[in-house]
Amino acid sequence: MHTTDSKTLPRVDLRLTALGLGCSQMGGLYRATSAREVEDVFASAWAAGVRYFDTAPYYGYTRSEHRLGAQLADCPRHEYVISTKVGRLLRPDASVAPDDDGWANPYPFRPHYDYSYSGVMRSFEDSQQRLGLAHIDILYVHDIGRDTHGDAHLLYWQQLTQGGGFRALDELRRSGMTRAIGLGVNEWQVVMDSMREFDLDCTMLAGRYTLLEQESLSPCLDECLRRGNAIVAAGPFNSGVLAGNTKFNYVAAPPAVMARVQALTQVCKEFDVPLQAAALQFPLAHPAVVSCVTGIRTAAQLQQNVAWLEQPIPAALWHALRDRGLVHPASPLPL
Repeated sequence: MHTTDSKTLPRVDLRLTALGLGCSQMGGLYRATSAREVEDVFASAWAAGVRYFDTAPYYGYTRSEHRLGAQLADCPRHEYVISTKVGRLLRPDASVAPDDDGWANPYPFRPHYDYSYSGVMRSFEDSQQRLGLAHIDILYVHDIGRDTHGDAHLLYWQQLTQGGGFRALDELRRSGMTRAIGLGVNEWQVVMDSMREFDLDCTMLAGRYTLLEQESLSPCLDECLRRGNAIVAAGPFNSGVLAGNTKFNYVAAPPAVMARVQALTQVCKEFDVPLQAAALQFPLAHPAVVSCVTGIRTAAQLQQNVAWLEQPIPAALWHALRDRGLVHPASPLPL
Protein backbone atom coordinates (compact mmCIF):
# COMPACT_ATOMS: atom_id res chain seq x y z
CA MET A 1 0.00 0.00 0.00
CA HIS A 2 1.19 3.50 -0.83
CA THR A 3 0.21 6.93 0.46
CA THR A 4 -0.48 8.06 -3.09
CA ASP A 5 -2.92 5.20 -3.80
CA SER A 6 -6.34 6.72 -4.32
CA LYS A 7 -9.97 5.75 -4.65
CA THR A 8 -12.84 7.53 -6.38
CA LEU A 9 -16.09 8.22 -4.56
CA PRO A 10 -18.86 6.03 -6.00
CA ARG A 11 -21.29 8.92 -6.59
CA VAL A 12 -18.86 11.75 -7.39
CA ASP A 13 -15.75 12.04 -9.55
CA LEU A 14 -13.44 12.85 -6.65
CA ARG A 15 -10.32 10.84 -5.82
CA LEU A 16 -8.99 10.73 -2.27
CA THR A 17 -5.49 9.60 -1.39
CA ALA A 18 -5.18 6.60 0.93
CA LEU A 19 -3.74 8.87 3.62
CA GLY A 20 -5.45 12.15 4.38
CA LEU A 21 -4.20 14.93 6.63
CA GLY A 22 -6.55 15.86 9.47
CA CYS A 23 -5.96 19.47 10.42
CA SER A 24 -7.35 19.68 13.95
CA GLN A 25 -3.74 20.01 15.16
CA MET A 26 -3.41 23.17 13.06
CA GLY A 27 -6.08 24.51 15.40
CA GLY A 28 -3.98 23.72 18.46
CA LEU A 29 -5.71 20.62 19.81
CA TYR A 30 -4.52 20.08 23.41
CA ARG A 31 -1.35 22.10 22.85
CA ALA A 32 -0.29 25.00 20.66
CA THR A 33 1.00 24.26 17.18
CA SER A 34 3.51 26.79 15.92
CA ALA A 35 3.39 28.41 12.48
CA ARG A 36 6.63 26.61 11.63
CA GLU A 37 5.15 23.25 12.59
CA VAL A 38 2.14 23.95 10.36
CA GLU A 39 4.37 24.83 7.42
CA ASP A 40 6.59 21.80 7.93
CA VAL A 41 3.83 19.24 8.32
CA PHE A 42 2.00 20.56 5.27
CA ALA A 43 5.17 20.57 3.16
CA SER A 44 5.97 17.02 4.27
CA ALA A 45 2.44 15.85 3.50
CA TRP A 46 2.52 17.41 0.05
CA ALA A 47 5.96 15.94 -0.69
CA ALA A 48 4.72 12.49 0.39
CA GLY A 49 1.82 12.71 -2.06
CA VAL A 50 -0.98 13.42 0.41
CA ARG A 51 -3.67 15.28 -1.52
CA TYR A 52 -6.67 15.11 0.80
CA PHE A 53 -6.97 17.65 3.62
CA ASP A 54 -9.75 17.91 6.21
CA THR A 55 -10.55 20.82 8.50
CA ALA A 56 -13.51 22.44 10.29
CA PRO A 57 -14.54 25.85 11.63
CA TYR A 58 -14.55 24.33 15.13
CA TYR A 59 -10.85 23.46 15.05
CA GLY A 60 -9.14 26.19 17.05
CA TYR A 61 -12.32 28.27 16.66
CA THR A 62 -11.43 29.02 12.97
CA ARG A 63 -7.62 28.91 13.42
CA SER A 64 -7.27 25.65 11.46
CA GLU A 65 -9.23 26.89 8.43
CA HIS A 66 -7.18 30.08 8.29
CA ARG A 67 -3.91 28.15 8.49
CA LEU A 68 -4.83 25.46 6.00
CA GLY A 69 -6.10 28.04 3.53
CA ALA A 70 -2.77 29.86 3.72
CA GLN A 71 -0.85 26.63 3.05
CA LEU A 72 -3.00 25.75 0.04
CA ALA A 73 -2.94 29.25 -1.43
CA ASP A 74 -0.16 28.53 -3.92
CA CYS A 75 -1.06 24.90 -4.66
CA PRO A 76 -2.76 24.08 -7.98
CA ARG A 77 -6.47 23.85 -7.16
CA HIS A 78 -7.06 20.76 -9.29
CA GLU A 79 -4.37 18.77 -7.48
CA TYR A 80 -5.99 18.41 -4.05
CA VAL A 81 -9.29 17.64 -2.34
CA ILE A 82 -10.39 19.60 0.71
CA SER A 83 -13.24 19.04 3.13
CA THR A 84 -14.66 21.21 5.87
CA LYS A 85 -17.78 21.12 7.98
CA VAL A 86 -21.04 22.85 8.87
CA GLY A 87 -23.18 22.72 12.00
CA ARG A 88 -21.50 25.38 14.12
CA LEU A 89 -21.41 29.12 13.57
CA LEU A 90 -18.43 30.94 15.08
CA ARG A 91 -19.37 34.28 16.60
CA PRO A 92 -17.00 36.91 18.03
CA ASP A 93 -16.56 36.49 21.77
CA ALA A 94 -13.83 38.22 23.77
CA SER A 95 -14.34 35.81 26.68
CA VAL A 96 -12.78 32.90 24.76
CA ALA A 97 -9.83 31.63 26.79
CA PRO A 98 -6.90 29.24 26.28
CA ASP A 99 -7.91 25.55 26.51
CA ASP A 100 -11.60 26.16 25.86
CA ASP A 101 -12.90 22.85 24.44
CA GLY A 102 -9.31 21.59 24.43
CA TRP A 103 -7.97 24.24 22.02
CA ALA A 104 -4.69 25.60 23.36
CA ASN A 105 -4.97 29.07 21.83
CA PRO A 106 -8.32 29.44 20.07
CA TYR A 107 -9.27 32.51 18.12
CA PRO A 108 -11.85 34.76 19.85
CA PHE A 109 -14.93 33.19 18.28
CA ARG A 110 -17.41 31.08 20.24
CA PRO A 111 -19.07 28.10 18.48
CA HIS A 112 -22.87 27.90 18.41
CA TYR A 113 -24.69 24.89 16.98
CA ASP A 114 -26.87 25.67 13.98
CA TYR A 115 -27.93 23.01 11.47
CA SER A 116 -30.69 25.09 9.84
CA TYR A 117 -30.82 26.24 6.22
CA SER A 118 -29.48 29.69 7.03
CA GLY A 119 -26.92 28.26 9.45
CA VAL A 120 -25.51 25.87 6.84
CA MET A 121 -25.34 28.58 4.19
CA ARG A 122 -23.66 31.08 6.54
CA SER A 123 -21.16 28.48 7.75
CA PHE A 124 -20.25 27.54 4.19
CA GLU A 125 -19.74 31.15 3.12
CA ASP A 126 -17.60 31.87 6.18
CA SER A 127 -15.44 28.82 5.40
CA GLN A 128 -15.01 29.95 1.80
CA GLN A 129 -13.53 33.20 3.03
CA ARG A 130 -11.30 31.66 5.68
CA LEU A 131 -9.97 29.05 3.24
CA GLY A 132 -9.75 31.48 0.33
CA LEU A 133 -11.64 29.10 -1.96
CA ALA A 134 -14.56 29.61 -4.32
CA HIS A 135 -15.65 25.99 -3.99
CA ILE A 136 -15.05 23.33 -1.35
CA ASP A 137 -14.92 19.72 -2.51
CA ILE A 138 -16.58 17.95 0.43
CA LEU A 139 -18.91 19.41 3.04
CA TYR A 140 -19.63 17.39 6.17
CA VAL A 141 -22.33 17.96 8.78
CA HIS A 142 -20.25 18.12 11.95
CA ASP A 143 -21.09 16.29 15.20
CA ILE A 144 -24.77 15.59 14.72
CA GLY A 145 -26.00 12.71 16.88
CA ARG A 146 -27.70 11.59 20.08
CA ASP A 147 -24.50 10.92 22.00
CA THR A 148 -23.17 14.35 21.08
CA HIS A 149 -26.27 16.42 21.82
CA GLY A 150 -28.16 14.39 24.40
CA ASP A 151 -31.57 15.93 25.12
CA ALA A 152 -31.00 18.60 22.45
CA HIS A 153 -30.59 16.06 19.65
CA LEU A 154 -34.19 16.28 18.46
CA LEU A 155 -33.92 20.08 18.16
CA TYR A 156 -30.81 19.91 16.01
CA TRP A 157 -32.07 16.94 14.01
CA GLN A 158 -35.21 18.90 13.15
CA GLN A 159 -33.06 21.86 12.06
CA LEU A 160 -31.25 19.54 9.68
CA THR A 161 -34.34 17.76 8.35
CA GLN A 162 -37.38 20.02 8.72
CA GLY A 163 -35.45 23.29 9.10
CA GLY A 164 -33.75 23.04 5.74
CA GLY A 165 -30.20 22.01 6.64
CA PHE A 166 -30.20 19.08 4.23
CA ARG A 167 -31.95 21.26 1.64
CA ALA A 168 -29.16 23.85 1.88
CA LEU A 169 -26.56 21.11 1.39
CA ASP A 170 -28.41 19.81 -1.65
CA GLU A 171 -28.53 23.30 -3.16
CA LEU A 172 -24.80 23.74 -2.64
CA ARG A 173 -24.16 20.37 -4.26
CA ARG A 174 -26.43 21.04 -7.22
CA SER A 175 -24.83 24.45 -7.79
CA GLY A 176 -21.33 22.99 -7.82
CA MET A 177 -20.20 25.09 -4.88
CA THR A 178 -19.45 21.78 -3.21
CA ARG A 179 -19.17 18.44 -4.96
CA ALA A 180 -19.91 15.94 -2.18
CA ILE A 181 -22.07 16.00 0.95
CA GLY A 182 -21.91 13.84 4.03
CA LEU A 183 -21.47 13.67 7.79
CA GLY A 184 -18.41 14.14 9.99
CA VAL A 185 -19.37 12.20 13.11
CA ASN A 186 -18.34 9.78 15.85
CA GLU A 187 -21.69 7.95 15.84
CA TRP A 188 -22.55 5.40 13.16
CA GLN A 189 -26.23 5.30 14.15
CA VAL A 190 -26.84 8.84 12.91
CA VAL A 191 -25.31 7.87 9.57
CA MET A 192 -28.07 5.28 9.23
CA ASP A 193 -30.71 7.84 10.22
CA SER A 194 -29.36 10.38 7.72
CA MET A 195 -29.31 7.97 4.79
CA ARG A 196 -33.06 7.50 5.29
CA GLU A 197 -33.51 11.27 4.86
CA PHE A 198 -30.90 12.32 2.31
CA ASP A 199 -28.46 10.99 -0.29
CA LEU A 200 -24.96 11.11 1.21
CA ASP A 201 -21.88 10.98 -0.99
CA CYS A 202 -19.12 10.61 1.58
CA THR A 203 -19.06 10.31 5.37
CA MET A 204 -16.17 10.82 7.76
CA LEU A 205 -16.62 8.28 10.53
CA ALA A 206 -14.20 8.88 13.39
CA GLY A 207 -13.05 6.03 15.62
CA ARG A 208 -15.91 3.66 14.83
CA TYR A 209 -14.32 1.36 12.30
CA THR A 210 -10.85 0.65 13.58
CA LEU A 211 -8.59 -2.25 14.46
CA LEU A 212 -9.96 -1.92 17.99
CA GLU A 213 -13.70 -1.71 17.30
CA GLN A 214 -15.86 -2.78 14.38
CA GLU A 215 -19.35 -2.23 15.77
CA SER A 216 -20.26 -0.14 12.71
CA LEU A 217 -19.47 -2.97 10.30
CA SER A 218 -23.07 -4.13 10.04
CA PRO A 219 -25.50 -2.72 9.28
CA CYS A 220 -23.84 0.69 8.80
CA LEU A 221 -20.88 0.03 6.52
CA ASP A 222 -22.85 -2.61 4.63
CA GLU A 223 -25.57 -0.05 3.91
CA CYS A 224 -23.04 2.67 3.02
CA LEU A 225 -21.48 0.33 0.48
CA ARG A 226 -24.88 -0.49 -0.99
CA ARG A 227 -25.85 3.18 -1.31
CA GLY A 228 -22.49 4.48 -2.53
CA ASN A 229 -21.85 6.52 0.62
CA ALA A 230 -18.05 6.39 0.75
CA ILE A 231 -16.43 6.23 4.18
CA VAL A 232 -13.42 8.25 5.27
CA ALA A 233 -12.05 6.42 8.30
CA ALA A 234 -10.83 9.06 10.74
CA GLY A 235 -9.35 8.49 14.17
CA PRO A 236 -7.78 5.11 13.25
CA PHE A 237 -5.85 5.13 16.54
CA ASN A 238 -9.04 5.68 18.60
CA SER A 239 -7.72 9.00 19.97
CA GLY A 240 -4.29 7.50 20.60
CA VAL A 241 -4.79 4.24 22.48
CA LEU A 242 -3.59 2.36 19.38
CA ALA A 243 -0.61 4.69 19.05
CA GLY A 244 0.93 4.33 22.48
CA ASN A 245 -1.09 6.44 24.91
CA THR A 246 -4.05 5.68 27.17
CA LYS A 247 -6.71 7.93 25.64
CA PHE A 248 -9.64 6.08 24.05
CA ASN A 249 -12.19 8.07 22.04
CA TYR A 250 -11.26 11.29 23.89
CA VAL A 251 -11.38 9.84 27.43
CA ALA A 252 -9.19 7.61 29.60
CA ALA A 253 -9.24 4.05 28.27
CA PRO A 254 -11.03 1.57 30.58
CA PRO A 255 -9.22 -1.63 31.64
CA ALA A 256 -11.10 -3.81 29.13
CA VAL A 257 -9.94 -1.61 26.26
CA MET A 258 -6.36 -1.61 27.47
CA ALA A 259 -6.46 -5.41 27.72
CA ARG A 260 -7.65 -5.65 24.13
CA VAL A 261 -4.94 -3.24 22.99
CA GLN A 262 -2.37 -5.41 24.75
CA ALA A 263 -3.67 -8.49 22.94
CA LEU A 264 -3.47 -6.71 19.58
CA THR A 265 0.03 -5.51 20.42
CA GLN A 266 1.15 -9.03 21.27
CA VAL A 267 0.02 -10.41 17.90
CA CYS A 268 1.77 -7.58 16.06
CA LYS A 269 4.98 -8.25 18.01
CA GLU A 270 4.89 -11.89 16.95
CA PHE A 271 5.11 -10.74 13.33
CA ASP A 272 7.49 -7.82 14.01
CA VAL A 273 4.91 -5.29 12.84
CA PRO A 274 4.17 -2.00 14.66
CA LEU A 275 0.64 -1.91 16.04
CA GLN A 276 0.24 1.53 14.46
CA ALA A 277 0.92 0.12 10.98
CA ALA A 278 -1.80 -2.48 11.40
CA ALA A 279 -4.18 0.18 12.76
CA LEU A 280 -3.66 2.45 9.76
CA GLN A 281 -3.99 -0.28 7.15
CA PHE A 282 -6.91 -2.24 8.61
CA PRO A 283 -9.80 0.17 7.80
CA LEU A 284 -8.67 0.65 4.21
CA ALA A 285 -9.40 -2.99 3.41
CA HIS A 286 -13.15 -2.39 3.64
CA PRO A 287 -14.57 -1.65 0.17
CA ALA A 288 -16.65 1.25 1.53
CA VAL A 289 -13.55 3.03 2.88
CA VAL A 290 -11.78 5.41 0.49
CA SER A 291 -9.25 7.12 2.78
CA CYS A 292 -7.79 7.04 6.26
CA VAL A 293 -7.32 10.44 7.94
CA THR A 294 -5.00 11.07 10.87
CA GLY A 295 -4.41 14.21 12.90
CA ILE A 296 -0.72 15.07 12.63
CA ARG A 297 1.17 17.94 14.24
CA THR A 298 4.77 17.63 13.01
CA ALA A 299 6.69 16.65 9.90
CA ALA A 300 8.27 13.75 11.81
CA GLN A 301 4.83 12.41 12.72
CA LEU A 302 3.74 12.72 9.10
CA GLN A 303 6.74 10.75 7.90
CA GLN A 304 6.12 8.10 10.55
CA ASN A 305 2.49 7.74 9.47
CA VAL A 306 3.58 7.32 5.87
CA ALA A 307 6.04 4.61 6.92
CA TRP A 308 3.34 2.79 8.90
CA LEU A 309 0.87 2.97 6.02
CA GLU A 310 3.43 1.57 3.57
CA GLN A 311 4.86 -1.09 5.90
CA PRO A 312 4.51 -4.60 4.42
CA ILE A 313 2.32 -6.74 6.67
CA PRO A 314 2.17 -10.52 6.21
CA ALA A 315 -1.24 -12.06 5.59
CA ALA A 316 -0.58 -14.39 8.51
CA LEU A 317 -0.86 -11.47 10.95
CA TRP A 318 -4.36 -10.62 9.76
CA HIS A 319 -5.41 -14.26 9.93
CA ALA A 320 -4.01 -14.52 13.46
CA LEU A 321 -6.05 -11.49 14.56
CA ARG A 322 -9.19 -13.03 13.13
CA ASP A 323 -8.48 -16.52 14.49
CA ARG A 324 -7.96 -15.14 18.01
CA GLY A 325 -11.20 -13.18 17.92
CA LEU A 326 -9.50 -9.78 17.90
CA VAL A 327 -11.27 -8.53 14.79
CA HIS A 328 -14.82 -9.16 13.65
CA PRO A 329 -14.98 -12.34 11.54
CA ALA A 330 -16.79 -10.47 8.74
CA SER A 331 -14.25 -7.64 8.54
CA PRO A 332 -12.38 -7.55 5.23
CA LEU A 333 -8.65 -8.04 5.76
CA PRO A 334 -5.80 -6.25 3.90
CA LEU A 335 -4.59 -9.43 2.18
